[in-house]
Amino acid sequence: MGKIRIGVFGAYRGMTMVKVLAKHPDATLVAVCDKYRPALDKVRALAEENGLSVALYEDFEAFFAHDMDGVVLANYANEHAPYAVRLLKSGRHVLSEVLPCETMAQAVALIEAVEASGKVYAYAENYCYMWHAFEMRRRYEAGEIGEVQYAEGEYIHDCAAIWPGITYGERDHWRNNIYPTYYCTHSVGPMMTITGRRPVRVSGFVTQDNAANRPLGSRAGSRGGIEIITFDNGAIGRSVHGNLKREPGSTNYRIFGMKGMMESEAFVPSYAGEERQRELHVYREGEKLCIGEDEKYVPDPSAFSALAKDFSSHGGSDFYPTHYFIEKILGRPEGQKYSIDVYTAVDMGIVGILAYRSALAGGAPVDIPNLRNPEERERWREDHKSSNPKISHGEDLLPCAPEGNREYPDSVYEEIRQIWMSGKNAE
Repeated sequence: MGKIRIGVFGAYRGMTMVKVLAKHPDATLVAVCDKYRPALDKVRALAEENGLSVALYEDFEAFFAHDMDGVVLANYANEHAPYAVRLLKSGRHVLSEVLPCETMAQAVALIEAVEASGKVYAYAENYCYMWHAFEMRRRYEAGEIGEVQYAEGEYIHDCAAIWPGITYGERDHWRNNIYPTYYCTHSVGPMMTITGRRPVRVSGFVTQDNAANRPLGSRAGSRGGIEIITFDNGAIGRSVHGNLKREPGSTNYRIFGMKGMMESEAFVPSYAGEERQRELHVYREGEKLCIGEDEKYVPDPSAFSALAKDFSSHGGSDFYPTHYFIEKILGRPEGQKYSIDVYTAVDMGIVGILAYRSALAGGAPVDIPNLRNPEERERWREDHKSSNPKISHGEDLLPCAPEGNREYPDSVYEEIRQIWMSGKNAE
């Protein structure tokens, strides 16, 4: 077969996929859709630099009609599942950016659309492919630290300063309408892909609002989300993420096994890119109790693919989701192994959805269904609970924080919009 023809919906976050597709030997970029014309102009310039002919659309329906084999969904993070279902039903492969679904009903619909279509669905949780996280997976799979007993995942990213640039002063922007445990897969995902374990129970917690922050428009305020997870082998995991005060931000993982442990270096910027990659610390216990070997090194990105050396954004991780999506479409073993499938993606996402149910119940544990099993789906098929008023109504509409929504006058959103238009950060 010839090169796989792929389109990208969303040219802001999708630009990373555009850059990979522009140079990938087995795929070609054929179309990009975004409502913001300046983003499309950047795609046009990149396409011209690489000698590509790329159709540019501001309207999704026109983009949808374009002849292509697969689509990268890099649109708003709470809208992936409905578009994925529609594209799968049309016979297209789908690579979905974070997050996989907004409700439990969407989780069921997404899984069933993948099963019915027979097409490839892949989840672009790039933090699973950061050099340190990917290397942890390799060494864990080799049995070097034994079976996991306890794990930690952190994605601390205080977005206060950049809030104007990621919400544009839009009152109903998705970031202004999510609850604190929703955006969880940057911290949950690597724990799962490193160890291969599935979450079966979660207790969720939400920090108090940071009253020291200036009003930015988020109905949840400025908070962190925490999930305490039980995995299917009895191991416990702690996931923490959100707008907590820490600079540089944290994308750290720790895996404690029965024969040793691994952890990533703590104080390195979350988006280090070319600056400096995280060192990985590995301890392996020997024949005697509490006596073992220590290692400390920066993982080699080419250990998994020689093509990865040309990509450095998000700790080198932005290349892999697109690459393994292509590899899986082509039926290659590495794509089958390393591309994140729909079941694992949904497991990652519903941890945060059900953790919030737990938080609303004072932290009471909630069982996580295994939606691989059709008989477990019925309970959730019509569960449309979310904090998004566009899709949830009445009792299904949840507050963005346990004590209720923060509300702001129009002047706050107008001020944020003006900061965004000025090209500056909030102070």
